[in-house]
Order: sequence, then structure tokens, then C-alpha cells
Amino acid sequence: MSIQSINRRQHERFLVNPGYTSTCVRIHPDEETFTRSGHIYDLSEGGVCFELDIPIEPGSTVSMQIDLPGLAGPEDIGPGRAVFVTGNVVWCDIEEPGAAKMALAITRYDRAGDKERLIRALSANRFLRAA
Repeated sequence: MSIQSINRRQHERFLVNPGYTSTCVRIHPDEETFTRSGHIYDLSEGGVCFELDIPIEPGSTVSMQIDLPGLAGPEDIGPGRAVFVTGNVVWCDIEEPGAAKMALAITRYDRAGDKERLIRALSANRFLRAA
């Protein structure tokens, strides 16, 4: 087994359709509102792979709004249907032309019910498991 084949992730990742899975981001402590928007590629209970037009420096702390299509359900708690998280950017790829692809390690869920809402959406078999 090569070192590259070892999966160190704590949580299983799920692929989402970037065209239908939007996100808004704000950088701490500089921004008070969600000023940057982009798309999510995959996510898990512990992290998000996403893209924005403007790259964010790895190590930066950001808050993120995750808008999952079809997330609403009668058992949802908390205002709205989005999930809000805070975390740290762990890598940023600007090698390809176009938007910068990044990864966020989630350090906390910002509202009551957000973690449960995301886990429920990921457990509903609507998303493919990422390799």
C-alpha cells in the first residue's frame, strides 16, 4: 500500500453538484458580512471543498454559508435552511485558470441544529460518496 492511498479523513465525503450547491464566505476578522460567493464540490461533517473567484490564504479563518438543494424538511430546526459553519482554509489551488479551488476544515457549527441538518442531508442518500 502506498502512502498516497492512505485516507486520513475522519468523516466520509460526499460529492454535490456545484451548479446547484452555492456558498457564501466571509473572512475573519476583516469582513462582517458574507462578501464572497462560490460553489461547493464536496463536503463532509468535517470539511468542505469549494471554489471562489478570489483565493483565500491557507490558514485564514472564515465563516461559510452552505446552501444545499432540497435541504428543507419538516424536522429542520433553526431559522432558514442553510448550514452555517466556521473553519480554517487548509489549502488553495490557483494553478488552474479560473476560480480558486480550496478546502475548509470545519471547526464549529454556528447555529443550533446546523450540524444535525448537514448530517441528515448527507445521510439521505441524495449525494454520491467521494473516492
